[in-house]
Amino acid sequence: MTITKGGQPAEESPAPAAGGGIPDGTREARRARGRDPRISAMTLSGLLALGLGVTAAVLPVPYVVESPGPTFNTLGTENTKPVISVSGRETFPAKGNLDLTTVYVDGGPNGPVSVFEAFSAWLDGSKAVYPEELIFPTGVTKEESQQESAVAMATSQENAVAAALKGLDIPYGQKLEVADLSEGSAAQGKLQKGDVFTSLNAKPVTSLEVIQEELAAGKGKPATVVVSRDGKQVTETVTPAKNPSGRYILGVLLQYRFTFPFDVKISLDKVGGPSAGMMFALGIMDTLTPGDLTGGKHIAGTGTISPDGVVGPIGGIAVKMHGARADGASMFLAPAANCTEVVGHIPDGLQVVKVENLDEAKSAVELAAKGADTSGLPGCTNN
Repeated sequence: MTITKGGQPAEESPAPAAGGGIPDGTREARRARGRDPRISAMTLSGLLALGLGVTAAVLPVPYVVESPGPTFNTLGTENTKPVISVSGRETFPAKGNLDLTTVYVDGGPNGPVSVFEAFSAWLDGSKAVYPEELIFPTGVTKEESQQESAVAMATSQENAVAAALKGLDIPYGQKLEVADLSEGSAAQGKLQKGDVFTSLNAKPVTSLEVIQEELAAGKGKPATVVVSRDGKQVTETVTPAKNPSGRYILGVLLQYRFTFPFDVKISLDKVGGPSAGMMFALGIMDTLTPGDLTGGKHIAGTGTISPDGVVGPIGGIAVKMHGARADGASMFLAPAANCTEVVGHIPDGLQVVKVENLDEAKSAVELAAKGADTSGLPGCTNN
């Protein structure tokens, strides 16, 4: 047999011997004498196993892969636009970095993940792999997930403005509005979507904490609720129910409505979720005050923020720390509630500072800005 490479002979077989037999010296003769059915079966089995292995490697699995996404400096620009811009109030350009961190999420409604992709991510210390049901509700579509993420981002931005202004002692208006009623709500037929809380048991409702504290003090007794509805004051009596955690609730989903004294705009496309709240708040505070909060340092972080400045837990923090360090951060602000996920996943060269509220986060940044020793700041430990 002649095997060709590019039209040129690669190996010539000898001429046929007399009698038309297969010459001893040919490759075909050697194959004919040495061919064993068992070897052929083994070869076929190996090929089948290889084929099945390749097929299995590309089959989708019910897992989600998180990998480091880009970081965005809240003091900088994105697509030539300032990430944070303020109108109606004097602002002060700031140097340094207060980076918010992001995560790429593959799997679930974002598209299938293969066995190979999941296994490769599992071996990669900068990535994380989770069962799909831990990240996404069953049956959620890509459009629903994106919409939920966009709403969470918008809410986090408003909360960040409120928290920053409160931290700077700048007054603003704040109300609590009924966004919806939960299933089997104790307030069914009495409160409705769009109601704005005025008072509870004659106490002015200025925050969610007022409602929670008053219901706890009442220990399940009927509560007198006054709301504003279509411009009129409506009074209702609602008997709170006890939820599985033992807290008394009215069974309403509440959202804040703010009236700010000036406009704060955050321009960041294709990023969703609530986890940038704390870093937005720090960026707003730096923008509204003279000087550089960071002292030119490169600091990153993550965490939700409430209007009262409470920093809450987020997902994907181990992955976010790797993204922050890869982009040059030397300090990372982490929610205290995420500490169990932080321990054992901190990249070399990154100091992680645990924070419970915006004041603690700001103090940590200010200490780093001075070039002072930050080793005494609280970190995440196994204790």
